[in-house]
Amino acid sequence: MAKPARRDNIVVSALRARTNFGALLRRIEDEQRSLVIEKRGTPRAVLLSIRDYVRLAAPEPEVLRILGEQSVAKGTDKLSSLQIDKIIRETRGKQAKCR
Repeated sequence: MAKPARRDNIVVSALRARTNFGALLRRIEDEQRSLVIEKRGTPRAVLLSIRDYVRLAAPEPEVLRILGEQSVAKGTDKLSSLQIDKIIRETRGKQAKCR
């Protein structure tokens, strides 16, 4: 089955959102979509991934966009914060030995 387009919204009732909140959070992140919550057929709220929220709240400067693209190209966008911390510690250790 094809993955839905990025900007498609998931529309759910308030009751379904409440009872399936964890699964809906995962789906929003995995499918990069937003969630429209309806109450009695009327849209009342939107749930966004934190990434989408930050993009809307504070659009990134051009330099950050370029760095992000380079990170994706190199595959470093998949590193966890623990992996990043380890790389930083190792690099600092190497630099200290050179001094």
